[in-house]
Amino acid sequence: MTDPQDAIDAAGDVREAERDPRIGERTAGEIQDGIPFIGAGPGDPGLLTVTGRELVETADLVVHAGSLVNSELLDAYCADAEQVSSIGKDLEELIPLMRDAYETGRSVVRLHSGDPAIYGAALEQMDALEHEGVPTYLVPGVTSAFAASATLRTQLTLNGVANHVAFTRPRGETLDPDEDHIGEFVEMGDVTTCIYLGTHAIAETMERLVEMGHDLDTPVAVVYHASWPDEDVIEGTIGTIGERVAAAGYRASAMVIIGDAATGAGYERSYLYGDWANRGTDENESEADD
Repeated sequence: MTDPQDAIDAAGDVREAERDPRIGERTAGEIQDGIPFIGAGPGDPGLLTVTGRELVETADLVVHAGSLVNSELLDAYCADAEQVSSIGKDLEELIPLMRDAYETGRSVVRLHSGDPAIYGAALEQMDALEHEGVPTYLVPGVTSAFAASATLRTQLTLNGVANHVAFTRPRGETLDPDEDHIGEFVEMGDVTTCIYLGTHAIAETMERLVEMGHDLDTPVAVVYHASWPDEDVIEGTIGTIGERVAAAGYRASAMVIIGDAATGAGYERSYLYGDWANRGTDENESEADD
């Protein structure tokens, strides 16, 4: 097996030089040749896409993201497949596992939590497999930010409140302090900031926002295990949410949403079902009267 980093570097060189011929020929949701990297959704088995369900139901081997994928989903749709958790396995172990199974004619599925495009580390696996001659493709899923907004019965964008959405993560082992832009997103005011992989750092993140001078009353909602049976919602502000999450004892698998859109309050009526929908009405009525 080629060193995974060499495969990743080689794939990057090719992308810089030419476009993958499959782009434009294949669409998201279309079943293709190779190993699909499927977004399992945020938790509830019903939030797996139709295409994703079709693929996992017919798979011989499902390599999944361990406890990040709801066991109910695995039981419901993958009961007849060999199931292997990817937790604790590096690329040097995962790539031969999937390659060998595929090359012996087995139907292989790689099941990620949420959507693989958001902090999924899917592309490095795909590049390594492609370098080994195994074709791959992505099947989108529902990311936890969308499940959280549904739980909160709000939108991430609201007219007059939030025009933008930022998907981000706090500083830590894989993100240096100078790459942490949470404070900048919050400072913009009309941005809904969705923080992944940061439940353990909520208090520290909020303290930094306070030190930067952000309004302590800025709304923050934390949705633990969005769409799972044990889902929980903790609401507060930049000034209070750290203590409330600490008291609840959650350390992982929660989506943190900062901004006024988290409350669903204070928005303005949109043009979509107002002026824009009624465009030309007066003119048409005038012509009809003539």
